[in-house]
Amino acid sequence: MLSRTFRIARQSNRFLSSTRILASKPAPANVKTATNLAEVTGPDSSLIGPGATPGTIPTDMDQATGLERFEILGKREGVDVFDLEDPITEGSGTPQDPYLVPTYIGYRYVGCKGKGGEEHKPYWMKVEDGKLARCWQCGTSLTAKYLGEPGHAHH
Repeated sequence: MLSRTFRIARQSNRFLSSTRILASKPAPANVKTATNLAEVTGPDSSLIGPGATPGTIPTDMDQATGLERFEILGKREGVDVFDLEDPITEGSGTPQDPYLVPTYIGYRYVGCKGKGGEEHKPYWMKVEDGKLARCWQCGTSLTAKYLGEPGHAHH
């Protein structure tokens, strides 16, 4: 019974192959891969990895694209590109004086781990400009502080 199952699976054909689809697209000729943060011009072109040379195993730097490549470039230069280590200190966390979360797009997702000596597991919430967000575990209050140009936060 088992050998019959393997024979049937082996005989099945695969009608759609992503390799053919990807191979049919020509690679853009004018793409310059960013090798440091100063060369990053945007997500569409400069954050595409060059790939490995034929016959070698690719490293993370060779094959990373998009936000992953942006993070790797930042780590190589000692820059925390996502501000994961810097706690938010502006405000006191009360409803009258909430923590001000910096953002360039009008909202940001923030994880709360408690305050003072009362820590809890991280709870994530969407903090928006003009709205008060509260952690349901510890009651910490947050609101967004828009840093960009006026009128650009709401598309």
